[in-house]
Amino acid sequence: MERPQICEIEEIVVETPSVKTFILDRKFKFRPGQFAMVWLPGVDEKPFGYSSERSFTVARVGRFTQAMHNLKEGDLIGVRGPYGTSFEPLGDRILGVAGGIGAVPVVTAMEEFSRRGFEVTTILGARSKEELLFVERFRRCGELLICTDDGSLGFHGFTTDRLEGLLREDNNYHLIITCGPELMMKKVVDIGEKYGIPVQASLERYMKCGIGLCGHCALDPEGLCVCRDGPVFWGDKLKYISEFGRYRRDGSGSRMLI
Repeated sequence: MERPQICEIEEIVVETPSVKTFILDRKFKFRPGQFAMVWLPGVDEKPFGYSSERSFTVARVGRFTQAMHNLKEGDLIGVRGPYGTSFEPLGDRILGVAGGIGAVPVVTAMEEFSRRGFEVTTILGARSKEELLFVERFRRCGELLICTDDGSLGFHGFTTDRLEGLLREDNNYHLIITCGPELMMKKVVDIGEKYGIPVQASLERYMKCGIGLCGHCALDPEGLCVCRDGPVFWGDKLKYISEFGRYRRDGSGSRMLI
């Protein structure tokens, strides 16, 4: 297992009331959708997707991420990676569906696809307008359709409702990519199958090693590891993953309903 590279935090950007971006003093070459293991000495090591070649964007949801949010400019963290699979383009028109912190890998993919000349559209959702991520970055890529659960901006409702409405009007997309709450992604995969559009989804699971050795992120029933065989999976593969959209496992291996 490779040693983490020690990086200094050059800048911290407050994105939303619960999300911060940590800009580092070195660049990492990665493919959109890949992740790194981020190490806080004395705390733990956790996986995070790259939000740019120099940054990680972190939502405050638990002990580790709270410790991340307590960091200051000039503090040091360890980074090893990149690991895992990535989003890959298909056809000419690509549709992204991002919910909450799931906007991180989707925005890097859309930026890459836009640079390569693909026509991209993104459906971006959050609980409220204050929680929306990377709005201007998505707009620079192509068409952006905003959804908020409380109706404070854009479509009042879920990203999957907006997706279904969009595809009823125009289903001439060649690929859907998605990241966000797993129940949302399960619905996106189902909608993609309904309209005959392939889907790539980025999953999140408890990880320790990041390279497929420890087995903590293995998926039932086939034993695919999210860190090695994912985190990006094709929808037709996820149809055979019995836990997708239903449960995940904690650090002890116990099932947790999604």
